[in-house]
Amino acid sequence: MSQFKYFKEKLFIESTSVLNIVKKNKTPFYLYSERQIKENYLNFAKRFKSVRPLICFAAKANTNLVIMRILGKLGSGADVVSGGELLKALKAGIKPNKIVFSGVGKTEEELKLAIKKKILLINVESESEAILINKIGNKINKIIPIGFRINPNVDAKTHKKISTGKAENKFGVSIKNFSSFYKNIKQLKNLKIDAVSVHIGSQILSDAPYKKTLSILLKIFTSLNIKLKYVDLGGGFGIKYNKKDKKINLNNYAKLVYNFKKKLKCDIIFEPGRSLVGNTGILVSKIQYIKKGLNKNFIIIDAGMNDFMRPALYDADHDIVPIIKTNKKNLEPIEFVGPICETSCKFIKYKKYQKINEGDFVAITNVGAYGSSLSSNYNTKPLIAEILASKNSFKIIRKKQDLLKLINA
Repeated sequence: MSQFKYFKEKLFIESTSVLNIVKKNKTPFYLYSERQIKENYLNFAKRFKSVRPLICFAAKANTNLVIMRILGKLGSGADVVSGGELLKALKAGIKPNKIVFSGVGKTEEELKLAIKKKILLINVESESEAILINKIGNKINKIIPIGFRINPNVDAKTHKKISTGKAENKFGVSIKNFSSFYKNIKQLKNLKIDAVSVHIGSQILSDAPYKKTLSILLKIFTSLNIKLKYVDLGGGFGIKYNKKDKKINLNNYAKLVYNFKKKLKCDIIFEPGRSLVGNTGILVSKIQYIKKGLNKNFIIIDAGMNDFMRPALYDADHDIVPIIKTNKKNLEPIEFVGPICETSCKFIKYKKYQKINEGDFVAITNVGAYGSSLSSNYNTKPLIAEILASKNSFKIIRKKQDLLKLINA
């Protein structure tokens, strides 16, 4: 989070004091750095310069139109997993020939939309889906370009709820089933396989599982004598959420992918999400109450699991930092919790923390990915505002949802 720093004890985003933003906007709210978004994209592209991939931002990580528009202007495409995300990507100005559509349960309506909009690829995840697309293509007398997602049965060594490349996961088709399907693809005359796709999980911090996946793909391509336009290698690149996390070595992976591309003579697609936006945002919140417990004090903030789901959903740890730093220490253990009527509405524990008071402001860090996109109206709470900072200014890029409109909807 290089664009979030303290100057004279105050937290700044780029050149703007977070406290100044708090004074003009009611908490909680998401706050993003435009410069960090741009830096992340350009750094990712630079790492894979020799590969020259098509970078398709995984829209599910953050579907804010302004953020998608920023990435699109830098050259990004989009990886979408619903008709809604597809329409958002198009509205953000991303060209259809830079959009890939993944997901295990695409409806017939969504498939027709993707075909109508002439997107680059529909990444098929089952034989039944391929048959349905072929039927649609037959009705409109059109050959549909598809990718086929393979499940390589690779353990990405990540949290079980974000593992997608093991045999026990619902994503893609097994190597055996793909081989059988590929040999009989000519029976589906309205399909054309332009790509093979893989995605083995999220928040991956080592290049070892990626290396294994590339090796498996090479064996499949050799045994079936496959020649395709694209190989979609997915995303899942992890970021540092805390000091214990080790950053993935993308330079090593770039060399592996470059050699892979040379052997297969195909173009590469990547679907990064978290690595582009994860460290670009904070969730600013106010301390409502401090309540004494038997073994710790509960710091009750006004942001809840409805606003930020990752800790409740994935047991994820996100540091919480004060908006104003002090040298005063509180030696009692504390736990930051939210207002939602669930025991799982909690964020992080600290054995020691600085002295804080009711009415102070804090920020949950690294929330740019799977923050706002996972938020909900649980407990009939309005969706919170999203704000974008750029140099020494800021603007609202999503207004807080109106409570009365929510109630009357």
